[in-house]
Amino acid sequence: MEVEALILVTVSRTSGSVPREVGAWMTVLPDGIAGTVGGGHLEFDAIARARTALAGGELDDEVRYPLGPTLGQCCGGVVWLRFERVEAGEELAARLPIEPLKPVALFGAGHVGQAIARIARDLPLALHWIDSRADQFPAEPPARGWRQEALDPPADAVSDLAPGSAVLIMSHSHAEDFDIVAACLKRQREQGDLAFIGLIGSRTKWASFRQRLEALGFTEAERDQVDCPIGVPGLAGKQPAVIAVAVLAQVLTLP
Repeated sequence: MEVEALILVTVSRTSGSVPREVGAWMTVLPDGIAGTVGGGHLEFDAIARARTALAGGELDDEVRYPLGPTLGQCCGGVVWLRFERVEAGEELAARLPIEPLKPVALFGAGHVGQAIARIARDLPLALHWIDSRADQFPAEPPARGWRQEALDPPADAVSDLAPGSAVLIMSHSHAEDFDIVAACLKRQREQGDLAFIGLIGSRTKWASFRQRLEALGFTEAERDQVDCPIGVPGLAGKQPAVIAVAVLAQVLTLP
């Protein structure tokens, strides 16, 4: 069945307080949409314009939307939306803006690691997922920008991580966790290019790790680069999904 023509709507410019960033997009068909440019009356009007064009009406290349009382939104900023017709058979992917992905290294494919990976599929993250057990990874293919690696010992992957990676350490073994932490601190000493090192566990676990790291010659300043327990504070609950949300929220706050 041939795909219908559609309208690609993209946020091309913004000024002030707005609901979505430049590059956000949605596609509009006569009977459906995908994506979002911000919701509310802004999106309602954009969908109406797009469907009028699909029905044979004129299509403006770009429309300016002041987000004030006239539009019924109180953001106060201004959004410019670009409208493009994509004919049946044309390649849509080539038209979509390429969203930059934040590199994240996830060590561990246990319950929390699996929960993090599930949620991360909908986030702008490039996940390098490492576990010593190959059968722990899901059967579904990796998302865009992902890499899944079975490696024993997993700490050997640290030297291969992308610069700027946020490292999340939560393997099935405290011994593996310790070796990964030590490898990360060694890389920080030599290269200083990891954005974040987070370790799952209790304060008791971290106190033990700190002593062992000190014995290996890591200074207090170096040990202070590790965030343990990982995750934004204040979220109660130890369910894997709750921990995953806390961890990913912390990652998304990183510059």
